[in-house]
Amino acid sequence: MPDFDPVDARIRGEGDSAALGLVAIVGDGRMGRALAAALRDAGVDARGPLGRGASAEGAQVVLLAVPDAEIGRAAASLVPGAIVGHVSGATTLVPLAPHEAFGLHPLMTVTSGDARFAGTPAAVSGTSARALATAHALASALGLRPFEIADRDRAAYHAAASIASNFLVTLECFAADLAATAGIPRDALAPLVTATVQNWQSSGAAALTGPIARGDDDTVERQRAAVAERLPHRVALFDALTDATRDLALVARRTAP
Repeated sequence: MPDFDPVDARIRGEGDSAALGLVAIVGDGRMGRALAAALRDAGVDARGPLGRGASAEGAQVVLLAVPDAEIGRAAASLVPGAIVGHVSGATTLVPLAPHEAFGLHPLMTVTSGDARFAGTPAAVSGTSARALATAHALASALGLRPFEIADRDRAAYHAAASIASNFLVTLECFAADLAATAGIPRDALAPLVTATVQNWQSSGAAALTGPIARGDDDTVERQRAAVAERLPHRVALFDALTDATRDLALVARRTAP
C-alpha cells in the first residue's frame, strides 16, 4: 500500500471546497448520511442523501454510498456530465463507466449517521487527473488522510482491511467465549486487546508475546486441550492461529535487533 501523501492539499489546489460545486450524495444509509452531514459541516454545498435511482441533475460531483452490487445501477441512473465516485473499498471504477470516475474509501467503520472522518486514512483513485483531484478535494474537506490505490490492488487492500477489522472481532469473540467458560467477563480482556493493538501499531511482529513466542509448547498443548473440551468447534481455528503465530514468531526472532 502506498505511503500517505504528505503534500498539503492546499498547495495542490485541493483545499477549496467551493471549487467542488454542488455535491450530491446518493444512498440513504449510515455512510450516506454521515458523508452528507460531514460535507455540509465543512462548508461543501452537499445535497442528500438521495435515494437509489436518483438522477442527481444539477450536481457537479456525485458520490455513491450504496452497496457494491448497486453501484453500476445507481451510476446508470445519473444524468451525464458530473464526476461520479463511490465509497467502496473492494469495487473498481469500472461500474461507474462511462462517467468520469473516482473512488473515495474511508478506512473506518461507520455505525451511525454522525460519524467523524477527520484524521482517518482513505483510499482514493480516479480515471482522470480531474477525477483524482476531486477525490483529493473531498478527502481534504472531510479531514481524511488520502493515499492512492490502483484498481488491480483493490481486492488485496480490502481483504487487508477486513482481516484487520472483521476478523479481529471474530477472534476476540472466540477469546470472550472461552473466557466465559471460566466465568471471566468480556470486558476483562479489553485492556489486553487495546495494549496489544497499540504495541502492534508501533512494533509490528515484535509485539508478539505469550507461550508460542517463548517456545513453551507444553502450555500451548494445555490451552488446546481446554479449547477442545469447552469449545470443540473452535479447535480448527485454534490450530490455524497457532501455526500462523509460530511462523510469525520465527519472523520476529529473525528480524529482532
